[in-house]
Parts: sequence; C-alpha cells; structure tokens
Amino acid sequence: MSIEKNNYVDLHCHAAMKPFGKSHNYRPIGRNHPYRSARNSIWKYDPPTLADKLLNYVIHLTKFSQSNFTAMAKGGVRVVCVSLYPIEKGFFVNAIKNEFFRDLLANFATGVGKARVDTVQGMKNYFKDLQMELDFYRQLDKKVIQLPEGRFQYQLVHHFGEIETLLVQDRQITTIAVVLSIEGLHVLQSNLDRPPKESEILANLRQIKHWDTPPFFVTLAHHFWNHLCGHSKSFTDLVANNVDQAEGLESDITDLGRKVIHQLLDNTQGRRILIDVKHMNPKSRNTYYTLLKNEPAFAAVPIIVSHGAANGMRSISQRVTGGSSVANKLNTGDINFFNEELIMLAKSKGIFGLQLDERRVASKQTIKNTKHSLIRAKIMHYRSELVWNQIQHILEVLDGEGLFAWDCIALGTDFDGIIDPLNAFWTAEELPYLGDFLERHAYNYMQNATFKVAANKIDADEIVSRVMSLNGLNFLRQHFSAT
Repeated sequence: MSIEKNNYVDLHCHAAMKPFGKSHNYRPIGRNHPYRSARNSIWKYDPPTLADKLLNYVIHLTKFSQSNFTAMAKGGVRVVCVSLYPIEKGFFVNAIKNEFFRDLLANFATGVGKARVDTVQGMKNYFKDLQMELDFYRQLDKKVIQLPEGRFQYQLVHHFGEIETLLVQDRQITTIAVVLSIEGLHVLQSNLDRPPKESEILANLRQIKHWDTPPFFVTLAHHFWNHLCGHSKSFTDLVANNVDQAEGLESDITDLGRKVIHQLLDNTQGRRILIDVKHMNPKSRNTYYTLLKNEPAFAAVPIIVSHGAANGMRSISQRVTGGSSVANKLNTGDINFFNEELIMLAKSKGIFGLQLDERRVASKQTIKNTKHSLIRAKIMHYRSELVWNQIQHILEVLDGEGLFAWDCIALGTDFDGIIDPLNAFWTAEELPYLGDFLERHAYNYMQNATFKVAANKIDADEIVSRVMSLNGLNFLRQHFSAT
C-alpha cells in the first residue's frame, strides 16, 4: 500500500505491547531494537496472514501486530496517543490449573511471548514496569527508519505546538507525533506484596507529572481492582471463562481514588493530567461527573473516552434502548456509554474515541446478522457499518438534545490492546479503507436525514475528516498545552 497523507489521529493504541513483550526474550530486557525486522522493534511489520485472519475469525484472538509504527506509517496515522500499560497480574492468574496451559493461553491471547508472561506473573512493582515501557519508547525517539515508501521517525511530543510544527514540515522525513497516555492507575503501585500506601501512590503520581513528556490523560481503572475505583466487566468468551474480574466490580471511587483525581487535575504543581473514564464502572463514572460539576476548579475539565462505544441505552438509571434508530444494534454492556453520558461529554467539550473492537461496537445479534462475503470490498462495506452505527447513534442522540454533534467524535482504535478487530480492518494500515467506507455510509445516510440542529447536516467527506483527524487535532490544540 502506498503511503497515505491523511494525517489520521488515533487517540488510543498500544504500539509497544507486543514488541516490549517480545523484548523479554532477549538481553538486555526492554531493548527497542533499531532494526525494523527484529521482533523486539516497535517498527516490526507483521501483517496478518490468512491463517491469522482465520484464527481471529474463529476464536477472536489477535496474534498479528496492529499498531506497529510501520503499519501506522502505511495507514497515514500522523498523531497517536500511545497507552503505557503494565499488564495486570490478574490477567495471567486464572482458573486454568495446569501452569503450562495457563501460560500457553496467556501468550496465545496477547502475543507478548512466554518470557513476558513469566515476568508479569512474578511482578512485584508495576511502577518500575511502567518506567521500563516509557524507556522503550524513548530509545527510538527521533530515530530515522528507512521503509520502502520513504524515511520515517516518531517523536515524543511535549505539547500541541510541537505536533503542529511536525504536521506542516515539508521535508524528506515523515514524523509520527507520539502523545503519551496511561491505561490503568494500578501502575502507581510499587510493592504488590502489600496493600497500596497512600504516600507511595501519590509520590509516584507526582513523579509521573514531572516526566519530560508527561501523559496527556490516564484511565483510573482497567481490568482489575486497583483500590481507586470500580471497573467494568471487560472480558468475553474464552478469557471471561477463565479470568476472575469480580473484585471491585460494584465499587465506587475510594477516598484514595479521590485524592488521586485531585492530584491529576491540579494544575498548580505540574501540568494537569486529564482523566479518561473508559473502564470505570457506571457508579464510579457518575461519581466522577458529580465531582466535576461540584468542584469550581474543575469546571472546564472535558470528559474523555479515549476508546469506547455507545451502548444505546438512555441512562444509568433508565436502562432501555433509545435515542436513535440504530440504538438496538449496539452492545448494551456497562463498559459502553449511556446516552446521558454522551450528552454530558459533548457539553463538556470532551472527546469520544471510537474503538474498532467488534465485540464492543455491536451486539452479538447484530454481528450474527451482518452479511458475509468472500469479496473484500463487500466485507469492508458490511463491517464498516458496525462503526457507522456508532457514529449515527451519537449523532442522533446529540441532535435530539439540540447539540452540534460533529466536534466530539474521533478515532481511538485500541489496536494491540487485546481486541477483536473488525474483519478486513485488521491493523492501522487499513485505516484509509475504513475512511472510504465510512464516507459511503455517511453519504447514503445524509441523503434523506433531517436534523433538529441545522449545522449537523454536513457533507460525508467532512464527517470522515472530522472523525478521523480534525476533531482529535482540535481537542489536542485546546487541552494539550505547554503549561
């Protein structure tokens, strides 16, 4: 595929998950190899084989690399929020009793390698692992890589001004701007042999806020209980049957969690780090929204969903589908977002990154009803409609509330985050195709659509530009400041 000059923005991916994992097979551990053919290089190009695609189709496991920087370069991604994520031990401590098969399943599910699985199983210090992954990115920062399509590099950026400079540069090297984020504040724990200590947690957070390139945003929760807030059930099928997420599922934000939130959003000592509400359970999300509403200092804080989906239900207290003509096609899980949350997010001038996980964006029945084909273009048309349903739902919910809908929807693929991608849109390399097919759906929809808010009637190509590029850039321009 030729290089696309689309300037796509991806608000959430795990580019280092697999190569950093594979680096544990070598010495020294944690080396980001400068040769792009090495398995522990973040530039390692590993597109899915036919066998990989069949495996994903049959049992929903993704062994191939989705968000390596070569795939992103080929797909026209120019700005990416990479998520630092020390894998939680709970993922590898499961109901399978035989240690060999437990390790085999874990390696198979994540593609990180058995040595990495062993490291996580014996881990005592998440914070140290976080720092190692950060160093993994730093090693090849501004390192020029020669691809068949040209010369490329990535650069860890400090603020939007640097992104803007990189996007307008007319030179022989194409640079992907990398914004840091963190998924799950279990990362603040540096001694897993005992319960978290408040002083230790807050000290580690202060250290993060004073990194040379601190994260733009973080999620409080991830897959397991971290003593800060309740999380949502996130596993399905094979993993759900063997991994226990029960502890903390019904919990609210704790006292320690409130202190962490205040320190994150405080902008008097270090730059404010925004909070991504993905993975928090509805109870914790509600408490967080109330905190933003009641704290004058946080009045201008936007709500962020870096990689999410709408669930088609009206509210946390009114769990009936509605708000759009496609609401009943969506996945109603609590990890997805209610209409009332979409409205709050839009009013806060927040951002909603659409993830490309089949299991999240559509109900099982919708996926079952989706047409099949052996022709690639038809597969792309049918599968891209699952994402379009999400866009249409958000549009109709916000328009029904009298709001402009086209400034808060963006892309947050969650590639290499243990997801089941849309068939035919396997990796970042296929993003231009996704844009093309979304434009078709947008065009067909807009032909007969009427709106309460006249400004919501825009051209199909503008819809795609906003979702896949402009909205993400504008959000970064507003909130990713130098101070």
